[in-house]
Amino acid sequence: MAIGRFPIEAGQVLQFARSLGDANPVFTDPEVAATAGLDAIPALPTYVQASAHFDPDYPLRPHLDGPWFGSGGDATGYGPDDEDTASGTLHGEQHFVYHRPLLVGDVLTATVRDGDTWRKQGRRGGDLRFFETITDYRDEAGELVVTARVVGVATQHQPKDD
Repeated sequence: MAIGRFPIEAGQVLQFARSLGDANPVFTDPEVAATAGLDAIPALPTYVQASAHFDPDYPLRPHLDGPWFGSGGDATGYGPDDEDTASGTLHGEQHFVYHRPLLVGDVLTATVRDGDTWRKQGRRGGDLRFFETITDYRDEAGELVVTARVVGVATQHQPKDD
């Protein structure tokens, strides 16, 4: 997956801050951001997750030419004949490394790469497979701004009730 263009926009940062209940004026007022030593309003720490809206292959992104998970008046989700490729997979961890502040006005591109994998024996789900997915976000100059790392967990089989 690659995201060709992900603009950091003031209105979207404002909405993101409000959705989290964060009233810190540094996320809305350029003068407060300047007082904090920043060249522009910063994005919140987990803001790069919004890049999924710019990824044409993101499975939860709406597609106007057909059904998608949770679309419209009919909840589409997975039908009885559809394969759920995420079944048995859990989101384990999320990490962000900021190489510099992410600021309104930045335009990022993102590339995704595989990280480490490892296994562990689970107590109820059998063999557990852990895997990392790493996303590098770069600005228009090609400089690395944020590295995001997701750790997923895939179970060998559905956990058994105790």
